[in-house]
Amino acid sequence: MHPRRKKRLFAVSAIVVVVGGAIGLMLYALTQSIDLFYTPSEIFDGKNGKKPAIGQRLRIGGMVVPGSVKRDQESLGVSFDLVDTGPIVTVSYHGILPDLFREGQGIVATGILTDSNHIEAHEVLAKHDEEYMPPDLAEKMKGIKHIKPSEANYGAKTSGE
Repeated sequence: MHPRRKKRLFAVSAIVVVVGGAIGLMLYALTQSIDLFYTPSEIFDGKNGKKPAIGQRLRIGGMVVPGSVKRDQESLGVSFDLVDTGPIVTVSYHGILPDLFREGQGIVATGILTDSNHIEAHEVLAKHDEEYMPPDLAEKMKGIKHIKPSEANYGAKTSGE
């Protein structure tokens, strides 16, 4: 092989190795920041045969159980229960909830699984359109009644709730 071809081959192979290594490192870094989406049933039963581990970062979506919202009078802490079609998962959150958050409403929370049925959330998102739901979540949420704001009697509630 000609010396000039050897240099070219070495340069091209070095570039391929460096680019491949960079892509590998990026993919490894991305696996640390991926949030997997679960429903309350999947927290208990597992997703594809694998249950989430305690301390795992995840997203959970479901309906807020009516009557389950408990607010801390001393701070911005709030806890509430989520349900899909099976077990109930408790979510704790410290902060200001979205304006559209209410009982009977679909929400998505991002946080850390601290117990087999408890999530410490750092973000809570309320669903803004009661008609749209992702197809896979809609299939799992069949049979749960969504409470529309017009159906709920919020005017009769006291401020000490």
